[in-house]
Amino acid sequence: MLILDGGQGEGGGQIVRTALTLSCILGIPFRVRRIRAGREPSGLRPQHVAAIRAATDICGAHVEGAEVGSETLTFEPGGSVRAGTYDWEIGTAGAATLVLQTVLLPLALAKSESSVSVRGGTHVPHSPSAHYLRDVYVPLLLEMGADAALFIEAYGWMPEGGGQIDAQIAGSARLVGRDLRNRGELERVFGAAVASSLPSHIPQRMANRAINLIDSVESFDAPVDIRPLRTSGISAGAGIFLTAEYGNGRGGWGVLGHKGMPSEVVAGDAVTALLSFHDSGAAVDRHLADQLVIPLALAAGESAFTTPEITQHLRTNIETVQHFVDRAIRIDEARHLVSFA
Repeated sequence: MLILDGGQGEGGGQIVRTALTLSCILGIPFRVRRIRAGREPSGLRPQHVAAIRAATDICGAHVEGAEVGSETLTFEPGGSVRAGTYDWEIGTAGAATLVLQTVLLPLALAKSESSVSVRGGTHVPHSPSAHYLRDVYVPLLLEMGADAALFIEAYGWMPEGGGQIDAQIAGSARLVGRDLRNRGELERVFGAAVASSLPSHIPQRMANRAINLIDSVESFDAPVDIRPLRTSGISAGAGIFLTAEYGNGRGGWGVLGHKGMPSEVVAGDAVTALLSFHDSGAAVDRHLADQLVIPLALAAGESAFTTPEITQHLRTNIETVQHFVDRAIRIDEARHLVSFA
């Protein structure tokens, strides 16, 4: 059994989720102590417990310590990952995206097709949005050989949640490496300005502002398609979610609105982040860099990617992966390059 320190590096919940994903795939049991020691409050939160429950369901694991607030978790897979139909509910506005991401790769590598629904927060702080998962992360998995499709069935914001993400996962994936050092030309910028249970002028103003800002940049010579969308939901909420697609790379940025924050400011913050990435010349954004470590570590052949910065989160995820996978993963600080030999 692997013994992991949940307080290493940035000390967040990603250590638990990464361990769950790799434990399911590789059949390696683990125990993690000092869970989220770097966060306040420490210990498991509802979305982490939901991710543990999901991982337990797909591989019949024996689990100890899977309660909110627990700082120690033992996870022992009971067998190979089982494809099937799954339905998980967090019960709060905890990130449904992080629960889905925990089991997405194991189910993609399972022997047959799976259908998954996760209910909770789809667009909440400190987590990838459902748009990001659908438009940034999954397309890279598709290019690596994993066949999955995501659908945003309902929007869930803070504090109540109530959103739903569905996924159809083909299974039988064979992952191949990717060379993402040079991103190529910008092909398009697309996204959505979304508001739930709020006036229709809010998403329209966000979309208009983002389009105008991007169109004012002379170096952008690519189609821009940002659409306003008004929906209903248990919680009122708003945000803008943008994706930049290059010939060999992509990045995504989301900004959530809040009371007193003008729609134009929400849009401006997202566009500023997009422009900063574009100017960096990197192939994948800093959040995608974290998320690609697991599939690239498991993929056949060599891989590499450039990212705007080598974050502590990225370092921690690489360290966690290397507990499970005997793979040389190197960081070139000067070039902001990560390579998988």
